[in-house]
Amino acid sequence: MSPDDETYGAPGAGGSGQTRTRLPDRGEGPRRPGRSSARSTVAVVGIVVLLLAAIAFANRGGDEAPSGRPEADRPDTAPTAATGTRPVDGKNHGIATGHARDAQGAQSAAANFAVALGSAEMFDKERRSQVLRTIFVPSTVARFEAELTKAYSPTFHQAVGLNDDGTAPEGYTFVSRTTPIGTKATDTGNDRATVEVWCSGLLGLAGENSTRPVVNSWFTITLDLEWTDGDWKIAAHSQREGPTPVPGDNRASTAEDMAEAVEGYGGFTYAR
Repeated sequence: MSPDDETYGAPGAGGSGQTRTRLPDRGEGPRRPGRSSARSTVAVVGIVVLLLAAIAFANRGGDEAPSGRPEADRPDTAPTAATGTRPVDGKNHGIATGHARDAQGAQSAAANFAVALGSAEMFDKERRSQVLRTIFVPSTVARFEAELTKAYSPTFHQAVGLNDDGTAPEGYTFVSRTTPIGTKATDTGNDRATVEVWCSGLLGLAGENSTRPVVNSWFTITLDLEWTDGDWKIAAHSQREGPTPVPGDNRASTAEDMAEAVEGYGGFTYAR
């Protein structure tokens, strides 16, 4: 299957909401089973003001049916079966762009935005600026950029185990990755939409003797989107903890295995 394939996932029993993922476009790693209690102290390094919640790491240690298709024409079921709208028509700085102007497109945009804003790239000032300019309503970018510049201070970088400039210490791999589990459009209109994205996140340093090992958390991001310049953009956002599953019995991987996974496994472009 190539990165341009339009159908992803496997059918199964489930509700009417449909989700698919597209093939990886760069070398990043998978999520790992982890300790939700530890990762909850991290909140999630990602979404702008939501990203500010990551400071906690240092300080505290009725789904809407997609529009545009008659009910009878939609696949019968399965949360992992693909629906009919092509998710995106391009990318900007590696972020999916060109989402459909409907509920499906808004959910696809919200999932992809969560991935971008929960990535390790947000710890790099130049890359962070590119992300904000790509996915936020233009009138809000300057304000959010100023807030994040203060949030991503040398003190904060040190608190999460990084160098003052946000780079990982020699011999360590920094992991910050958000994986959407599902999306739900709670309000939609021609030029606006409110979408909830249920996510799992990873954050930490992979390496021998790391004092900030990679841990996992669960959270739900709510994004208020506006149709701007031919695509959905973030106008406002909020975050809450959970829903969080009971931790499994998987044995934690070694630091070497975790670093190799992050460097060897690519991320996804998400689509509703």
